[in-house]
Amino acid sequence: MSTPAHQPIHDGVLSVIVPVYNEAATVRPALDAILAKAIPGWTLEIVIVESNSTDGTRDIVLGYRDRPRVKLILEDRPRGKGHAVRAAFPHANGDVILIQDADLEYDLGDYDILLAPIAAGRQEFVLGSRHGAGGWAIRQFASQPVQALILNVAHWGFTLLINAALGMWLRDPFTMYKVFRRECLAGLTFECDRFDFDWELLIKLVRKGHRPIEIPVSYKSRSFKEGKKIRMFRDPITWLVAWAKARFGPL
Repeated sequence: MSTPAHQPIHDGVLSVIVPVYNEAATVRPALDAILAKAIPGWTLEIVIVESNSTDGTRDIVLGYRDRPRVKLILEDRPRGKGHAVRAAFPHANGDVILIQDADLEYDLGDYDILLAPIAAGRQEFVLGSRHGAGGWAIRQFASQPVQALILNVAHWGFTLLINAALGMWLRDPFTMYKVFRRECLAGLTFECDRFDFDWELLIKLVRKGHRPIEIPVSYKSRSFKEGKKIRMFRDPITWLVAWAKARFGPL
């Protein structure tokens, strides 16, 4: 099934959803960079979801609540990145939605190339592939090489599972940079709270007929010592559950 063409977007609004939890070291430069980002033909609105951090992040984020183009949602407790993104969806009024973490692993300079095929009306759904340099290994942890190897091997195993289930070939289905027209969400329901939401969102969008293209982006992985929040032994179980429910359950 091919993705249907749409009218080009001129003078569009991009909703950047930023889930934030315990990112005191990076949240300020990340938010400042997003607010300073200028893309010809686009106006940015920033939807920040702060999940009651314990490291002072909330105090930093509160300093942005009166900024133009900023919407701030304060959660009473952390329930996971997926829950934060889901909480942001009803507040995102843009033509296009982009999900952006506050950890500075991704380069905001890639917004322009990710938006281009959507603005031109050629595509509804774009993924920013972290295999930008063409290598097989996404994560490079200088101080934790074993953990990096495990995550890289697991990435390809889970990628094959996704591709086999959906009948397509993607290199990086789990990328944070999922960019799509807001209307793609119509009729879909979501329940995942953690990183399993990446699986649920991708699978349900594809099942609905929105097949993505991948565009290489810049990526600088951070290690567990630097704050990576994936739980190496517990999260994969939630991913497999999300895969089964999203692939075979109701949309």
